[in-house]
Amino acid sequence: MLRERKEQIINELADSLSRCTIVIATDYRGLSVREMVQLRRRLTDLGVDYRVVKNTLTRFAAERADKKQLEALLSGPLAIAFGYDDVVKPARALSEHIRSLGSVLQIKGGLLGDRLLNPEEVSALAAIPSRDVLISQLMGQLRAPLQILHNVLNAPLQGFLNIIQARIQQVEGG
Repeated sequence: MLRERKEQIINELADSLSRCTIVIATDYRGLSVREMVQLRRRLTDLGVDYRVVKNTLTRFAAERADKKQLEALLSGPLAIAFGYDDVVKPARALSEHIRSLGSVLQIKGGLLGDRLLNPEEVSALAAIPSRDVLISQLMGQLRAPLQILHNVLNAPLQGFLNIIQARIQQVEGG
């Protein structure tokens, strides 16, 4: 590989590492070309970059991007998923791919901010509900006390209304 090309790859990886919110390292050995293309399309649709990388070039890029923790994951053949917005999307997409196809793809770990994640933590991250679901759950939790307050304040008025309606029926009927 030409020196200029290596330098360009290091710069691209360093840029991706500095911009991303999560990095997930995977071992892609045993994947068919068809399965790899399918996985890349699925991840690209979610706004996730998935690249097969050389460990040495990635090590240099991690140093440039001040993500030296990533060096712990750099062993063996490696493909890295770079997530830029929602940290759950890449983890969920990779986990669903492995589960749905019975894929041999293995998650080696990840880097969330400055924290190194082991494979179990990446899987736990994939189990977190989506942002929209979390927001709706929060809104439901915020609404519940207001609903209770409404019912408590409304109960005496409802009781008074029932008494008046009973009295009206008694006067009309009797």
